[in-house]
Amino acid sequence: MAASPEIKLRPGRAPSLRPMVRTGLAALVLSAVGGCVVGPDYRPPADPPAIRYTREPLGNPTAADAVRTVHGGSADQTFVSGADVPGQWWTLFRSPALDRLVAEALANNPNLDAAQASLRIAQENVEAQRGTLFPVVGANGLGSRQKAPGGALQGPLNDTRQLFYSLYTPQVTVSFTPDVFGGNQRQIESLEAQAENQRFQLEATYLTLTTNVVLAAIQEASLRAQIDATRKVIQAQTEVLTLYNKQLSLGQIAGADVVVQQAALSVSMQLLPPLEKQLAQQRNLLTALVGRLPSEEIAATFTLASLRLPTRLPVSLPSRLVQQRPDVKAAEANVQQASAAIGVAVANRLPQFNITANGGASAVRIAQLAASTASFYGIVGTVAQPIFDAGTLFRRQRAAEETLAQAQAQYRAVVIGAFQNVADTLRALQSDAQAVAAASAAERATGQSLGLIRKQYAAGALNSTQVLIAQQSYLSALVTSAGARANQYADTAALFQALGGGWWNRSDVKPAPPNPDPAKFL
Repeated sequence: MAASPEIKLRPGRAPSLRPMVRTGLAALVLSAVGGCVVGPDYRPPADPPAIRYTREPLGNPTAADAVRTVHGGSADQTFVSGADVPGQWWTLFRSPALDRLVAEALANNPNLDAAQASLRIAQENVEAQRGTLFPVVGANGLGSRQKAPGGALQGPLNDTRQLFYSLYTPQVTVSFTPDVFGGNQRQIESLEAQAENQRFQLEATYLTLTTNVVLAAIQEASLRAQIDATRKVIQAQTEVLTLYNKQLSLGQIAGADVVVQQAALSVSMQLLPPLEKQLAQQRNLLTALVGRLPSEEIAATFTLASLRLPTRLPVSLPSRLVQQRPDVKAAEANVQQASAAIGVAVANRLPQFNITANGGASAVRIAQLAASTASFYGIVGTVAQPIFDAGTLFRRQRAAEETLAQAQAQYRAVVIGAFQNVADTLRALQSDAQAVAAASAAERATGQSLGLIRKQYAAGALNSTQVLIAQQSYLSALVTSAGARANQYADTAALFQALGGGWWNRSDVKPAPPNPDPAKFL
């Protein structure tokens, strides 16, 4: 329920609209000078007081000096504290095919296009809300054909015998709602914060897309390495089985040895179809990430040898992390939006002012509209103040205050999660170097051992069981080595993602499309 007393100026006739214009300008000046903005003023959250990501000083992920891996590159890496993250961090893997794939994904991925459209929607909503700070001017014209009452009733025409006449009434209407208590300004602030949130949602989509492309390429390389390792073992087991069959025909071994070797070969062959299925699905994923259909599969293929591990890894200072993570910045924008919503809720409980003015002319002939006697104007001012609404507006204000508390708590949770994400990745990289070095050493040792055992078996110095054990050890070492190397690549990419992906250093954002509407202010 609201009381709306009207303050009216008596309509009259005047040769011009100057009084109406002067009154409108006075209202604008009054609202600009006397207006205030209710609600809390937003203050950005304080940065966390952390000075490092881990409990102890950060150690480099080094297993041994100058460790070289079977798949190429070094297993050792160095953390560069305080270094900046490059905007195109994936180029550090030194794979032209990967660079082209990421560029194609950025150009064609529909999720990125949708995120950019969401940002433009939010920005347009801000500009639309800014329009509420200005008067609304409208024009309309009325033309009608009427019949005046006859008989004893007086008609509007000079000739009372003429009952039919036309009436023309063009007029201009001006309506203005002064933002006395800043409710509209708080609404603009809320929409600006929403646009800021969408901006960092776009950055998060960009970072997620580039990271997913890199991780998918690494996973493809890992699967190819596992498939190659399995095929090597299958080839070795096939050669041993051929040897066994010859020895069986000569009566040198029992049939049980042949059966055992055949079973081992069958087990190894069973490993291939699942790996090949995963590889095909991984290719479909890469194709979809670049915005293509599965039938338009990408031509590029990836192996671990085609990628180079970045050896110098930038690690941003903890004080910079909250400014670099898109999810943290998006959560901060949510806090500002919730803060501005309190001001909107408070303003809704205060008096609302409105000024409406109209002016025009009315005549029975178009030529008479220019006469001063045909003009008219009117100015109406209204004030509406809620008196009783059963606590509705108060509860909405309380809900807005609790929404702010919720957004602040969610912001703190996102910050903690961001620091945890970086710490987890740093820990993983420290372990990866040792795992890669150990797996590479095991691969070399088991490969050499299998070769020696096969020679000794051919010379009759060993039995078939030892050959079988050596084969399984070599297969396990090959798969483990490929997986360890792929994990190190993946964790390196995850570190760049955890540090924000360097969005502040990139310049490949699509420009906003031009506005084709020449009358956007009408």
